[in-house]
Formats: sequence, C-alpha cells, structure tokens
Amino acid sequence: MKNQICVISIYVPNLNKAIDFYTNTLGFELHKQYGPKLASLVNGNLPLVLEENDSASNNQNASGVALGLQTEDIYEKVKILKEKEVHFIIDEPTDCPPGKFISFRDPFGNILEYLQFED
Repeated sequence: MKNQICVISIYVPNLNKAIDFYTNTLGFELHKQYGPKLASLVNGNLPLVLEENDSASNNQNASGVALGLQTEDIYEKVKILKEKEVHFIIDEPTDCPPGKFISFRDPFGNILEYLQFED
C-alpha cells in the first residue's frame, strides 16, 4: 500500500489575511498560490491548503477544522502567540494524554492547537 499524503484544507473569508496569519504568526511558508482564492502552505512535512470561500463562517464559535501543530517548547509558543495578540481558548499549557497543549483561534474562528509530546 502506498503512503498517502494528508492535506488539511481550511476555508477562509479572506485569503490574503489568512496567508499573513499562517506565515507570519505560525511560521508556515507559502508554497504556491493558485490564483486569487487558493494557496498551499507548508510547515515541515505538514501541507496546508487555504481556500477563500464567500460562505466561510466568521462565527467565532464555529470551526470545521482543528489543526494540531507539534512543538518542542509549548511555553515559548505561548509567549510568542501572546506577543502577537492571538485569541486564546486555553492559554496555559494543559495536560492531555500525549503531553501538554494550548488552544487558540485564527482570525476566522478556526481552532488551532500546539501540542508538546512527553518523552
């Protein structure tokens, strides 16, 4: 069986604002822009597709995606995200089965998490 590549797609109401957030706040790199409404980004081996969609919700309580990103230093990530005035759901590293996590929202209400796995 062939290895499959997993791609996470996130629908956003404003592609340029999304690219700015994911590159400048979360450290993704713009891989390719496929026109005015679609772009692919990468962070290590994690591909991400952002698609501008007029019906994308700006409701802060709704999310079709919860993107989890791994980090080696969750406390440093909290510090960086607070400096960038990110809207946190959980801003103190909290125990979870694999280690610790924090949770926050992008500018469109999508839920994101940083996870630090225990050794």
